[in-house]
Amino acid sequence: MRLLLDANLSPRRVGDRLRAHEHDVLALAEEAAFDGLADPEVLELAASQQRILITRNSRDFAPLARQWAEAQRPHAGIILIWTLQHNQFGEIVSGLNRLLDQRPAQERWQDITVAL
Repeated sequence: MRLLLDANLSPRRVGDRLRAHEHDVLALAEEAAFDGLADPEVLELAASQQRILITRNSRDFAPLARQWAEAQRPHAGIILIWTLQHNQFGEIVSGLNRLLDQRPAQERWQDITVAL
């Protein structure tokens, strides 16, 4: 699965574990070029690269997902982490793997927004 980790998720503790499960992970925190990217630009990047966006920033991305849906703008999927703390790495990874296993084909995530 092609994934984009927002800057608020650990590339090592979350990204590397997802990579170990054979996912193609782009972690914003690993790339200096993406430092300070605004939320709309993050979603635009994920959509343009056909990556499922994974973020803990539900406060900003939930309304953004709604705006995109209302404007009928396609994206490759969004996973909003609502209830887990940033340091609950094991729980985040197991929850993400559980969600990704429910829709094992990349195209099944098209325009889907789910909460973890």
